[in-house]
Amino acid sequence: MRWIGRLLVVAFALCVAIPCGAAMLGLGALLDPALRDLAGTLGLAAIEAILAELAAGYPPDPGMLDAVLTAGRALVLLVVVPPTLNAVVGEVLRWRSLAWYGGATGFLTALLPWLMRGAPQAGPAAAAEGRITAILFLTGGVAGLVYWLLAGRWTGRPPATMPLPRR
Repeated sequence: MRWIGRLLVVAFALCVAIPCGAAMLGLGALLDPALRDLAGTLGLAAIEAILAELAAGYPPDPGMLDAVLTAGRALVLLVVVPPTLNAVVGEVLRWRSLAWYGGATGFLTALLPWLMRGAPQAGPAAAAEGRITAILFLTGGVAGLVYWLLAGRWTGRPPATMPLPRR
């Protein structure tokens, strides 16, 4: 019966941590021009075009819909998968420390684009790539920190008891 309560706590913590990570990614996109350009390339311009066509009464172009779906998949991969994966691993192996949830989630979030793409680029793109990696690390770190605050901070400690009175 105790595992049902723990499952509810984990689900609630993930439901709060994932939007916090997405908010951090949005803040990073607002502050960094390289990430803002990347977000525009991945599909934000396509979303605007689809909404404009729908407002004019025309059906949206299938190519634009594919671009929006690709951007959505990338966002889910960056914002939802790392905290969820680290929460599952942390719960199964009982690793419930801030270093695990914050650090490992940040590391995995920053590592995902590198794993999917392959080798790093050289030249002027390397500086922008480093900033984007740092923003992604912060995104995962914020999501992991929020998850730890809600689900991992007091887990495993014995219940607080009142001291016995002295005689």
